[in-house]
Amino acid sequence: MGTMHYVAGRLFNYSFAPVPEGSVPVFHEDVKVWEVSDKDSGEHIGLWYLDPYAREGKRSGAWATTYRSYSSFDGETNVLASNNSNFVKPAPGDPLLVSWDDASTFFHEFGHALHFFSANVKYPTLNSGVRDYTEFQSQLLERWLPTNDVINNFLVHQETGEPMPAELVEKIKKAATFNQGFETTEYLASALMDMKLHLADPSDIDIDEFERKTLEELKMPEELPMRHRTPHFGHVFSSEGYATAYYGYMWADVLTSDAAEAFAEAPGGFYDEALADKLVKYLFAPRNSIDPAEAYRLFRGREAKIEALMRDRGFPVPGEQ
Repeated sequence: MGTMHYVAGRLFNYSFAPVPEGSVPVFHEDVKVWEVSDKDSGEHIGLWYLDPYAREGKRSGAWATTYRSYSSFDGETNVLASNNSNFVKPAPGDPLLVSWDDASTFFHEFGHALHFFSANVKYPTLNSGVRDYTEFQSQLLERWLPTNDVINNFLVHQETGEPMPAELVEKIKKAATFNQGFETTEYLASALMDMKLHLADPSDIDIDEFERKTLEELKMPEELPMRHRTPHFGHVFSSEGYATAYYGYMWADVLTSDAAEAFAEAPGGFYDEALADKLVKYLFAPRNSIDPAEAYRLFRGREAKIEALMRDRGFPVPGEQ
């Protein structure tokens, strides 16, 4: 938690103070609560609930949610947001050890929480947003996990206190491009199938024939399967929020890679104060009160470019050596 609170303090100017047990009602004894405040003014922003451990009856996976969102239409409301995970609870006195992937997921879901806390909108309905933009902020926060400030100060050995060796960090970063040709292609197959299926005439459709014909038209390599075959592709019809929007995660990746390059190029790197101010002002605080494309232009000074994603995934970029 300290790692994420550190990043939130540097980028959003937030401080997190543990709330004494018993002073705030919780739905399970494992849930801990922090008060979120502005570091300079001390202004109360909201409460952050953390429900980290697996237990019987709890849904699987990791997610973020709000019990109350910010709006000012009928008086300002503070934010009540939670992050929820399914880590195995350690024995008393033992540390909770998580994998790099789990840590990345932790940062991802915390990005959603920061999106909730930073909201500055008048009407409650403006807290919702389009799928690709909703996932962008959370995917972007993952980029602070491998920064030197986090690695050297927080990712330390549980017994010796030594930071993660530089060679191991380099291996982790290089592994990010492993098998990306396969993963990107299988993903795009499902994303394009999703959109084409919603554009098709549903009155008389043979789904098996439609799937095979569509993959042939897309020139899908025979050696690669779709990430999700249509009969068990839950995103396709699970809700209107996902309909035709599976591609949104890929576009969120484009925005993430492009925004991450902006920080990598900034004078202060990933903790550049001027760029962090723009990050909060244009990408997090407005929620859905500004058109996402316009908000991104205000942050970046231009449209997002797909070349950043290609570089991140290790693909050759035309015109670059």
